[in-house]
Amino acid sequence: MKNFDEIQKYGKDQLDSTMKAWGQMSKGVQAIAAETADYSKRSFEEGSAALEKLLGAKSLEKAIEIQTAYAKTAYEGFVAQATRMGELYADLAKETYKPFENLVGKSTVVK
Repeated sequence: MKNFDEIQKYGKDQLDSTMKAWGQMSKGVQAIAAETADYSKRSFEEGSAALEKLLGAKSLEKAIEIQTAYAKTAYEGFVAQATRMGELYADLAKETYKPFENLVGKSTVVK
């Protein structure tokens, strides 16, 4: 009877951990989606502004200067965004795993 109670408690703990993990995953995915949407909006706005400047350029030198500045800004923005997304995905993995950390030691008790 004792083993049955232990198995039942372990099953409940697993279910609770799974529900917590799903909650954490939902929060993480929402953060990633929001960050992606913000980056896309910023990128579009910066590209549109650069295009307007480019269309208003009076000389080839000025056009090249505008294009170079935009390329540099776009590259730096992309690298920053890639770093941020990496951090968000790492946080998502850590937070999703946390509810299961305490179950690892318990699994050997139930066997």
